[in-house]
Amino acid sequence: MSDTAKQRIAALGNQLSAPGGNSPRGFEGIPAIKKIASSSNGPRANSIIGIGRATAHLFAESGAKAVYLCDYDSKNLETHKREITSLYPAVDVHIRQFDAADEKAVKAVVDDAIQNYGRLDVFFANAGIVGPMAAFTDISKEDFMKVLDTNSASVFLAAKYAAPAMMKTSSSSEKKSASGSIIATASVAGLRSNAGTSPYAASKAAVVSLVQSIAYQLSGTGIRVNCVCPGLIETGMTATTFDAARARGTEKKLGQLNPLKRAGIADEVARVVLFLGSDEASYVNGQAWAVDGGLSAGLPYVLGKMA
Repeated sequence: MSDTAKQRIAALGNQLSAPGGNSPRGFEGIPAIKKIASSSNGPRANSIIGIGRATAHLFAESGAKAVYLCDYDSKNLETHKREITSLYPAVDVHIRQFDAADEKAVKAVVDDAIQNYGRLDVFFANAGIVGPMAAFTDISKEDFMKVLDTNSASVFLAAKYAAPAMMKTSSSSEKKSASGSIIATASVAGLRSNAGTSPYAASKAAVVSLVQSIAYQLSGTGIRVNCVCPGLIETGMTATTFDAARARGTEKKLGQLNPLKRAGIADEVARVVLFLGSDEASYVNGQAWAVDGGLSAGLPYVLGKMA
């Protein structure tokens, strides 16, 4: 076994052995971000265990000039800003509290980036809600549309304002040609059924479709558009599921339907977002990347009953 493989196994063991799966170290009372991979190398939000926070850390660690932390709930934004600033003092950290489906607010944050830095290189559209956990016959049209507004319209707005900003060039920003990466958060629920409710699945399928259609509408601009499709990841959105499993002593059963037979953590999704936002993914465009332990790679099966 290689040293890298041994390090990854040891890191995973430490994650699973820590109380509640959390590292004992943290910042001002919030737990440290769980990681399995080692530190990211080279230039490459608001739930305290969310994908947004983990992604912001990776971009800051990897040499981003500035990071904008945006969320509907402002509760942890100041703490997140202080945390990133303390770890990466060379990075400018901005915080904004707004609804990701608010067109004026989305435009304003993009305009602010252009005003301050003369360029925009990456936009991660990561807002999302679960919506009502009920059968489609028991869900109102209002609740259905609310899920699509937050999960799908937010991606449309992100692309609508980020793309023109990414086309801007200037000698002062050292950006000589149009380029950029727009990344959205979809879900395995947008790829296959049985991974979410009807409104949630429909909203995430819409994200996949938006990414594909917008990528073609931006042909020749140098701007790439992709999305990540997480499987079962421990975040603020899924916290109740993980907490209930821990209380029952069944945490190890979470994620058993995928080939890796475990749930994922936010940092594992953030690594893919970092890649898609970097020049390393310069030929990746219009794609929906499943980060799900292999769940969407096969058909449902009964554990232990494969022929």
